[in-house]
Amino acid sequence: MGDTVLERKTVSIPRACEIVGVSRRTIYNWLAGGKVEYVRTAGGSVRIFEDSLWRDPADHPRQRNWPRARSAENRTSPEQMTSRGA
Repeated sequence: MGDTVLERKTVSIPRACEIVGVSRRTIYNWLAGGKVEYVRTAGGSVRIFEDSLWRDPADHPRQRNWPRARSAENRTSPEQMTSRGA
């Protein structure tokens, strides 16, 4: 059987701020606290896995009471963003 490679979309820190509506400082705090998953590029840049911005904090094994940046009703989904050309 063939190996399946799962492609995960990454975004820059400024783009992550736009997606969830928080400041750069908040994103850096989330990175330091392990609240979002990221990868460091060969050039040293940080790219955040977009799907980790949407996960439910209650599913995380270390902490369960993280504040949510935006309520689900006010959050723009990736599908809505692509339909607007963002």
